[in-house]
Amino acid sequence: MLKIVVCVSGGGTNLQAIIDGIREKKIENTEIVGVISNNKNAYALERAKLAGVEGICISPKDYEDREQFHQAFLARIEQWNPDLIVLAGFLVAIPDQMIEKYENRIINIHPSLIPSFCGVGYYGLKVHEGALKRGVRITGATVHFVDKGTDTGPIILQKAVEVRQQDTPKELQQRVMEEAEWVILPQAINLIAAGKVTVKENKVCIINH
Repeated sequence: MLKIVVCVSGGGTNLQAIIDGIREKKIENTEIVGVISNNKNAYALERAKLAGVEGICISPKDYEDREQFHQAFLARIEQWNPDLIVLAGFLVAIPDQMIEKYENRIINIHPSLIPSFCGVGYYGLKVHEGALKRGVRITGATVHFVDKGTDTGPIILQKAVEVRQQDTPKELQQRVMEEAEWVILPQAINLIAAGKVTVKENKVCIINH
C-alpha cells in the first residue's frame, strides 16, 4: 500500500481528484495518511475531514523563523512516514533536507507544459496570464518529481490543453485543471503505486508492462 501525504495551500481541487481517484479505484493500492496546509482557512482541510483523512495546518506565520517552520513541517511528515509526498498547489518552498531525505518521492503538479511558464514567480493565475500574454495555442499541466530547483525535477506526465482566443486567465485555469491536472495527477500516483516509475539520469522511465 502506497502511503501518501498531500500538501496544499488553497481549495484542494487536486486533493479532491486524488480522493475521488482512490474511491473510484482509478488509483489503486494507495491511501492518504495525512494532509498538510500552510493556511488554516484552506478548504482543502475540510475536504480531508469529509474524506476521513487527518488534516493539519502548519504555517510559517506560527514560527519565529523559517528554520523552526521547516523542523516542524518535516517532523510532522516523518510521523506519517509516507512513501510519497504530493504537492497539490502548495505555495511554500520545500526545505532542502526534506528533498534530500525523500529523493524521487516528492511530486508536484504544475499548470503548464514545463519548461514553459514555470520557475520562480510562475504560480496560480500568473502561469495562465503568462501563457495568454505570450499568445500560445497550447498549454497544459505537468506532474514532475521535486528537486532543489523550481519546477526543474524529472517530468513524469504531461497533458496538453487548447488555448481559446477569448480565454481569460481564470477560464484557462479552470480548463487546465479539468482537462489536465485532475487527470494526470491521479494517473501519476497510480503509476508510482504500481511500481512503474523509475528515474535514471534525471529522466523518468515508465514501465508499460
